[in-house]
Amino acid sequence: MSDSLNFLDPSVLTGLDNLELRARVVVEGFLSGLHKSPHRGFSVEFNDYRQYQRGDDMRHVDWKLYARSDKFYIKQYEDETNVRCVILLDTSASMDYSSGSMSKLNYGITLASALAYFVMRQRDAVGLITFDDEVREYIPPRCRQPHLMRILRTLAGVKSGTRTNVVKPLTDLASTLTKKSMVILITDMLDDEERIISTLQNLRAMGNDVLTFQVMDADELTFPFNEASEFIDMENNETFTTSPAAIRNAYLENLNEFLAFCKKQCQSSGVDYCLLNTAEPLDQALSSYMTKRAKSF
Repeated sequence: MSDSLNFLDPSVLTGLDNLELRARVVVEGFLSGLHKSPHRGFSVEFNDYRQYQRGDDMRHVDWKLYARSDKFYIKQYEDETNVRCVILLDTSASMDYSSGSMSKLNYGITLASALAYFVMRQRDAVGLITFDDEVREYIPPRCRQPHLMRILRTLAGVKSGTRTNVVKPLTDLASTLTKKSMVILITDMLDDEERIISTLQNLRAMGNDVLTFQVMDADELTFPFNEASEFIDMENNETFTTSPAAIRNAYLENLNEFLAFCKKQCQSSGVDYCLLNTAEPLDQALSSYMTKRAKSF
């Protein structure tokens, strides 16, 4: 059987109404390619105990303490500092565009859900910020199962907003980070890309691990239109009527220049960058990206 058959078509994911199930399906699809956080792990220097949580590794249970208390306790060590991960999801109007079965926003919601599910599976803390031209939801990073359910419920209720201001939530987040964190931005970057990347670079310079997933619709990437068409800006409702053939070459040239700029500027400053096409299976795209990322550690 071809390996490609193991990956889920976006239309299949769209049919999974339960967001937890959708996240779990995506994670199981790309799990083998994901990296292990370089900040996690048990060191040899014992620090404290904490109560056992479902899913904890039983190898780290203190059995002598169990014999005395009849309760499970996990040994904690100095280097067991769970990664704090914050996922920022762009919910602006442009993200609601769709030429197929899944909009950029729905694709981003699925991606955010899968990443949150995986981070929690790694016993790391995850938080969520949704935004358009302002922050709509903010959930601070935590590492408990009920917290994951809160994030998934929030994502399940996301609606597209208005205009985009990617810089504001990134700047607000930077001012609140008290320790090195993983910052994951999910957006189409259809804003002031130079300011966005500059802000991402500042976050990276602060010592944070910064990942950017640029989500684009297949039609945005290929411009397959043929008939005379009216194009509408989803964020300000401005319209432009033209023959696609007359502008196709210029459009694709500008698009490729835009994408190349985003990729080069991010990668040159240590910001991870990944372009995602909504027509491609999400688990397949993540598997490829995370395999490359793992090799950099």
